[in-house]
Amino acid sequence: MLARAPLPVLTLDSEMRATGAAIDALFDAWLPLPDDGRRPLVEAMRYAAIGGGKRLRPLLVLGSARLLGVSDSYALRAGLAVECVHVHSLIHDDLPCMDDDDLRRGRPTVHRAFDEATALLAGDALHALAFEVLASPDTHPNGETRAELAAGLARAAGARGMAGGQMMDLAAEREPLLGEAQLAQLQRLKTGALISWSLQAGAILAHAGAEIRTRLGCYGDCLGLAFQIADDLIDHEGDERRAGKRVGKDAARGKQTFVTRLGPESARAHAEELAARAAAYLDPFGSRAALLQELAGFVAQRDR
Repeated sequence: MLARAPLPVLTLDSEMRATGAAIDALFDAWLPLPDDGRRPLVEAMRYAAIGGGKRLRPLLVLGSARLLGVSDSYALRAGLAVECVHVHSLIHDDLPCMDDDDLRRGRPTVHRAFDEATALLAGDALHALAFEVLASPDTHPNGETRAELAAGLARAAGARGMAGGQMMDLAAEREPLLGEAQLAQLQRLKTGALISWSLQAGAILAHAGAEIRTRLGCYGDCLGLAFQIADDLIDHEGDERRAGKRVGKDAARGKQTFVTRLGPESARAHAEELAARAAAYLDPFGSRAALLQELAGFVAQRDR
């Protein structure tokens, strides 16, 4: 195996900024403001989608695509699609019927800035936009490739992925203590499914073989769980101003997490171990995997 060649943090920061700017530009192009009764809906979509967040999922799509020689233009459109689904999930998670949050990315949540009905529709419309983007020939000239991308994202977002994990998370608030395997399954669905799709998107665009898809899948599984543990640590002990959202929610609701199960220090060590394991899966790619390997370290150690 070839030795890892991680990128300097400054390079990762610049990649994150560039990806954020590119995704913002795509959202701006896809969401022009109409001069009719739909205007508040599109304003809410733009408010939620433009100018915020880490853009981790689009960056993972870019990283896997570049690893396999895929054009950035294809990768960014696939990244836009998964970011649509992600932002949709944030809008809906913040609603009073779910987490009832007032703050997201340092600003009032969509249902506070607008109203609940508009927020619900904005989430629905962003979810639909994801598949409109993937269905466009500009995303990839091959129809079967576009169909594979769309089918995979639908699975990752639905009952076999993110939505199913969210339902398990809600149910866990009323159930006895979950075992570690059950908790890991919940988190892999709730958070890991979209992250895993983001890695597989590059392989789908490249028509990559089974071995490459397996390595990216293993990386994605480890990364998704490390990401969720880091998120739980931020909620447990993070700074609300830096996080840009309310913290302490899990304890207030009696939510089961790896932090409540293992304790903060052991949970942090587990996240770092998962990140190292994720990076190791990409060792055979050498320096081409530097961005993804650096991202693994960032995910485990982030504080916002």
